[in-house]
Amino acid sequence: MSSVAQAPITHRSVLTVAVPIMLSNVSEPMIGVVNTAVIGQLPDPYYIGAIAVGALIFSFIFWGFGFLRLSTGGLSAQATGAGDSEELVAVLARSLMIGLVAGLGLIALSPVIRETAFDLIGGSADVSQHGETYFNYRIWSAPAALSNYCVMGWFIGQSKAKLAFMVQLFLNLTNMALSAYLVLHLGMTSDGVGLAALIAEWSAVMLALFLAFTMLRNMGAKPTRARVFDARALTRTLAMNGDVMIRTLCLVFAFTWFTARGARAGDVVVAANAVLLNLFEVSAYLIDGFAYASEALVGQSVGARNRQRFRAAVWLTSIWAMVVGVACSLIVWFAGPAIIDAMTVSADVRETARTYLPWAAISPVLGVICFQFDGIFTGAMATKDMRNMMIVSLGIFMLAWWLLESRFGNHGLWAALNIFFVARGITFASRMRSLERRAFA
Repeated sequence: MSSVAQAPITHRSVLTVAVPIMLSNVSEPMIGVVNTAVIGQLPDPYYIGAIAVGALIFSFIFWGFGFLRLSTGGLSAQATGAGDSEELVAVLARSLMIGLVAGLGLIALSPVIRETAFDLIGGSADVSQHGETYFNYRIWSAPAALSNYCVMGWFIGQSKAKLAFMVQLFLNLTNMALSAYLVLHLGMTSDGVGLAALIAEWSAVMLALFLAFTMLRNMGAKPTRARVFDARALTRTLAMNGDVMIRTLCLVFAFTWFTARGARAGDVVVAANAVLLNLFEVSAYLIDGFAYASEALVGQSVGARNRQRFRAAVWLTSIWAMVVGVACSLIVWFAGPAIIDAMTVSADVRETARTYLPWAAISPVLGVICFQFDGIFTGAMATKDMRNMMIVSLGIFMLAWWLLESRFGNHGLWAALNIFFVARGITFASRMRSLERRAFA
């Protein structure tokens, strides 16, 4: 058992892990905010719609491989709790192999992915044209983006939040600065935003790998072929990754469906929804700091077979997450109009976004519970529960959309999204006792 897993969990220890992750996380959706604000300085609203649709496609693609970060984080945390440094190294090696192969596969399949995705989402000809330009640049960042997921999960599982913060902040600031420079100073449009993302992703993964290899050298740990390719560990890794991949695809499908339905309502509605989703995403990424903290602390506690520490991790991270969720909802409610005006110069988009602002304002507080359970179940590697409960919740979301959008339009679409958050929280809660019983059997 490692010394990390023996330390008691306090408010201080929770914040030590969560705050750096919150700071790095909040800069992630800030890419969307800045990109929207930059492209929003152009007079035509279809530029905002193009970046929104293009970015959502990559959310679907990259979040579909979010299992690399989640599974690597959970396995890294449990190896840390058990004090198994050899397995810690092997976890990173296995994940990087999967991430690299997957990224190269995405590039090879990019023509099919591009045509299929834009046909499914629809939208105007201008939105599709500029969205495809963005796609053609950013797809070349796939190997870097997926490898970065692996290293970030590996850092977080060991409670190395400062390293994760350093890499993520570097990635996001680079992306934002390049986007502003290429669009506002060089006169590029969607191609500039895509090129900025490409350069930033590759720069960040180089930094992440340098930091990881430095850690390994200091630990004196080297991956052995036998340990990395251990049949039992590989089977467990692949099975868990499969479960979390299905869970993540369901989650991204819900948001992609939300954007697609908005796109079919017109350029102004999809642009307004994109602005509001950026506000929600900033809040979600802040709250997710405590989900990441619960993932690391729960995983370490399970690896160390320490039930008392497990319960403390669940309780304290959840309290802090709720506090931040309520604060985010209040900020979006009161500061939302001013933020909307800063993000777009289009009068139509501003007016439409204000109409649907209350839905975006209640989303953070309704989403707190399901975000926290994501971290708890990932740390415990209860991946089958994560998969099954997400499938049920997605079914509830689609039913709510079918019943509500036809009657209430975009209001019904936003209502269905919030029902999705509540359904996830309730279904996860129903499996919590079983999770603890199995983790400490």
